[in-house]
Amino acid sequence: MEELVSKKVVESATTMSEMVMPNDTNHLGDLMGGNLMKWMDIACAMCAQRHTNSAVVTASVDHLSFRSSIKLGEICILEAVVTRVFRTSLEVYVCVYAENAITAEKRKANEAYFTFVAIDTENHKPVRANPVIAISEEERDLFEGAQRRRELRLLLAGRLKPSEADDLKKLFE
Repeated sequence: MEELVSKKVVESATTMSEMVMPNDTNHLGDLMGGNLMKWMDIACAMCAQRHTNSAVVTASVDHLSFRSSIKLGEICILEAVVTRVFRTSLEVYVCVYAENAITAEKRKANEAYFTFVAIDTENHKPVRANPVIAISEEERDLFEGAQRRRELRLLLAGRLKPSEADDLKKLFE
């Protein structure tokens, strides 16, 4: 078994850019949500694989937000970072920006949290993922929030009893 190596958030941070082309849009000239979700999944998977040094599979997506449409001809910039590693799973946050290629105006358009499981490609079984080191205040905030988001995911999936959601209970105390 390979030794786990803690990694800083910045070591696996991934930025991906795509230009929104006519084939990517709906009849209103906006990027189709399904295409954006695909790009988000790809950017997050690259980030997770860079962090774990293994194959990963998408386990869940939550808090997918479509704040602002991305128009035909705009550049879609996806920035993904690992927020927290549990045992074999890890949460990745992706922030999506839309940039006007002519004016260079850039705005936050969307965001989401993806959960991945690290996989041993030979045995197709989950493997332990490298711990993450959160350094900046923003990284630490995402790290702390990840435990609550995980508890909520597990509650909604019926895999955690409300009485066991300790971090979520703290929000209401």
